[in-house]
Amino acid sequence: MKISIAERKKINDKVFTEISFNEKITESRLVMNGASGVLEIKLPAKEKLNWRQSFLIARQIIFYAKKQGIKKIALDWEKVQALKLGSDLDVAEAFATNFETANYEFVKYKTVPKEGWNFVEEIKVVMDDGKNIKDAMTKGQLIGQETNACRELANIPGGDMTPTILASTIKKAITGTGIKMKIVEEAEMKKLGMNLILGVGRGSSEKSKFIILEYVGKKEKSPIVLIGKGVTYDSGGLHIKLGNGMNEMAMDMSGGAAVAHAIIAAAKLGVKKRIIALIPAVENMPSGESFRPGDIIKSMSGQTVEIQNTDAEGRLILADANTYAERYSPCLVVNVATLTGAASVALGQRASAVFTNNNAKLENELRELGEQSGDFVWPLPLWEEYEAEIKGTIGDICNIRNQGDTREGGTILAAMFIYQFAKKFPAWAHIDMAPRMTPVFDEFLAKGAVGAPVGLLIKMLENYK
Repeated sequence: MKISIAERKKINDKVFTEISFNEKITESRLVMNGASGVLEIKLPAKEKLNWRQSFLIARQIIFYAKKQGIKKIALDWEKVQALKLGSDLDVAEAFATNFETANYEFVKYKTVPKEGWNFVEEIKVVMDDGKNIKDAMTKGQLIGQETNACRELANIPGGDMTPTILASTIKKAITGTGIKMKIVEEAEMKKLGMNLILGVGRGSSEKSKFIILEYVGKKEKSPIVLIGKGVTYDSGGLHIKLGNGMNEMAMDMSGGAAVAHAIIAAAKLGVKKRIIALIPAVENMPSGESFRPGDIIKSMSGQTVEIQNTDAEGRLILADANTYAERYSPCLVVNVATLTGAASVALGQRASAVFTNNNAKLENELRELGEQSGDFVWPLPLWEEYEAEIKGTIGDICNIRNQGDTREGGTILAAMFIYQFAKKFPAWAHIDMAPRMTPVFDEFLAKGAVGAPVGLLIKMLENYK
């Protein structure tokens, strides 16, 4: 999709459909007025117009344009300014990002219709002097494109997105960015003692990979390290999931896709930071080789883990990845994972759960950046009292709650498990993005992966000090 700035006199009304805003209509609609008409976008009441609405308004424009078969749009920026959603530059960036994300659909496996795909092809933003707006929109569009690239990765079925294919796909995506890539194979993982990663992947015929990406926008001793869960398909292992619980499990590598495209976006934006992305990529499958309930596995850290549920696998691979990250002496480590259904039970689908190592400043910063980016997060506690609930009986740590109803506090205890392998970091956060793996029905986004929290991660990489 092309987004450009244009003067009104240069707009061809026969080709470009004008956008207007109306709070009195019941639904957005196309009103014929001239050759191409006017697409009226329904607004909430004035008192409900706020920054959060900027994401939905931008998506609505694309959603209803596609619904009406409109290919080219003219958006008068003065009409957007009149909504008073936020600063010009912030709104311009947010609109461009959400134009891109609303225009995305996963069509890789579909036959092209005779009339072609129904995507918006061009948006002209009408204003007199748009230099600064143009720069903001260029940045926003790039963020939207990388978010969509993350969605594309996550949407690919598990049979076509193995750890090996994930690694090769990321290798292609970093071409020309200056990002360096290394793959740690199973033999080297064994030497390093990454037995939790190897244990989860043991039941699959597909070889596990440990993907390392490094971008040096500035030479720094202590980088920011992003760690993303890369379970390319999660059957649950020997604790096999119910049938309807498996349908979306190819998206269980969404965290890995998010950190990959966050570091790619940072490189393309020229962020002045040193950034490492680590992606433990595995398949969790049932077979005679699978790790078993009751197994004791020695982690890379030396701590032993008592396996009580093979479907609590994401926390295991993140644990070894955290230990690996210690070699970088990072200033900040952020884990990103579709980790627990319990996070969705607690928060619904509109925000990811976020945990920190009792770091109020980091927690508040992530919440604020989530508001700015539209990747909303909400904090849950990580009090030391919760540690008692994951103490092992015959191992050091249990990978689920050690007694009673194992569902209670599920997302908190999963985070507490990971934290046992993150205590050496000066600043650490865990984002359980399971609630944001797929969209809510009223978000004007296509079905499939959402691409969270790419936007939040980019804001954090730009702003963290």
